[in-house]
Amino acid sequence: MWSYRTVLEQRIRERRQTLEEFAEYAEAFAREHGEAGTLGVRHLQRLVAGRGAHGKPLGPVRPATARLLERIFGDTIEALLSEPGPWPTATETASTAGRSEPRRTLAEPGAGTGLPRTAGTEPLTTKTEPSGDLLSAVDWLDQHSGRAAGTTKGKVRSRLSRLSVGDLLDRNARRSRVARTAVVDALAEYYGKGIANGHSVHRARADGHEFGTSLLTRPDWTGLGIPLTPEHDVLALAEQHSAPAAQQIDTRKAVHRLAEATALGVRMTNAPLYRLHDVDFTDDTVNGSLSLSPFAGYALTSDLLEGELLDAISRGKPTRPGELPLRDEYLPDLSGVFDLRARNCVGGVLALCAIARPADPYRGPADFALLVQERSGNVLNATGQLSVIPKGFHQPLKEARAETRIGSTLFRELEEELFGRPEVDGTSGTCVAAPMHQSRLSGPMRWLLDEPGRLRAECTGFGLNLVSGNYEFASLVVIEDEEFWTRFGGDIEANWEASGLRLYSTLDRELLNGLIADETWSNEGLFALLQGLRRLNGQDDPRLNIPEVTTTFTKSASGR
Repeated sequence: MWSYRTVLEQRIRERRQTLEEFAEYAEAFAREHGEAGTLGVRHLQRLVAGRGAHGKPLGPVRPATARLLERIFGDTIEALLSEPGPWPTATETASTAGRSEPRRTLAEPGAGTGLPRTAGTEPLTTKTEPSGDLLSAVDWLDQHSGRAAGTTKGKVRSRLSRLSVGDLLDRNARRSRVARTAVVDALAEYYGKGIANGHSVHRARADGHEFGTSLLTRPDWTGLGIPLTPEHDVLALAEQHSAPAAQQIDTRKAVHRLAEATALGVRMTNAPLYRLHDVDFTDDTVNGSLSLSPFAGYALTSDLLEGELLDAISRGKPTRPGELPLRDEYLPDLSGVFDLRARNCVGGVLALCAIARPADPYRGPADFALLVQERSGNVLNATGQLSVIPKGFHQPLKEARAETRIGSTLFRELEEELFGRPEVDGTSGTCVAAPMHQSRLSGPMRWLLDEPGRLRAECTGFGLNLVSGNYEFASLVVIEDEEFWTRFGGDIEANWEASGLRLYSTLDRELLNGLIADETWSNEGLFALLQGLRRLNGQDDPRLNIPEVTTTFTKSASGR
């Protein structure tokens, strides 16, 4: 029997790869998933041996390399470089098969593996059954599919035993390589012509170049600049509401989704989301009514549409009606997209963030920094795509009636995604009664809110996303005072939802045009970027030299 020096060596051998083959795989994986880590054969030889050159202690692994290996194997670098434990006996295997795993923490993206493996076979998954927050979604599926309690958990466990994390990651990599315009074209093929009632598929021109998205919108939903203040941001919880029409649940695919989430460590908490009934933007206000809907009801039904579409495109399959069973069931035509009261229409809030910076001897004159994120593999949707930041589901954290406004979600997402406040993360839960109380705000947010005018937040556009039927509130966050960057520029750091954070200067028009043309944008992210730039263009500010953006309107999903 092979004597392994480290768990890493054991895992590579179980994949039936040589060190040279795995090094090549890791380099390709890093490119496809936006990881900065590199891994040469000599470096890998030292890592699998657990020793440095000439037998010296290995020393700390570079953070980028550690993150790369952790993402490939779903284990911490400390676990991968440790000595393998003894092979489990048949009795030990049976006794641990049903044991729940410890909850994954933010600091340990693959903690708690414990799955027995057989020599010479590829490890299937790092989890043996759903646990923690996922169990609420498991219970929801039992209740809404008419099954006895515990049925779904058993089926997820069975499905997990046949899943390979490597296969799932490879599939996600294929999905992430699907160009945004290919998604737009596929949806045009599915929905075709016939958009009515003043609606249009959103298209825009930036410095003469045209770009289409999958957002259904209308003239009075775009080019907005509505202040997200209590007087203008008046979305409200409906006193009475109709339940959406019952959706047929594809239990097989829902179980598979739960198994995937378990295997990959995707955060999925069955917290309530706001479901939109109607919306209106007259009188310079955001009006509308909402109710509450469980997250599982979305994640296990209409949210599956994106994966189905991306798989069809990546495999070169047709995307006509009749070829996409889930879309045929949940979102078969445009009239259904517009009928918000008849369906479970949930959605999100996302914002282009522009932060003023003083002149710098290396960077140049004073400007604004525009923030763009690369979505990580731990999020439920838009995985591996570009988006503005912050971006989050429109949902309450503590008080459903008090948190309906767009600004409530937006400010909370700023605290979580840029200023390091994990206790306002809707996927983690918190026992704090008032997490957005002024006494608990981060230093950057407290400074911004101490004086009026330091932070400007506006709703710039609204649309219904044909990818999954979600509503999207596009927004703009502007910090005009350059003192903020001097004080807090070093405190801005993306959270676990992003695998990378990019900055673009509002004086670099050429790079911004290249950014707009990037095919890895999510459609809602590009929509928010374009609407934000369009709004910024209305300012007479020497710190701005950005592309001119105009919106065009068509009467078909194809944009023609």
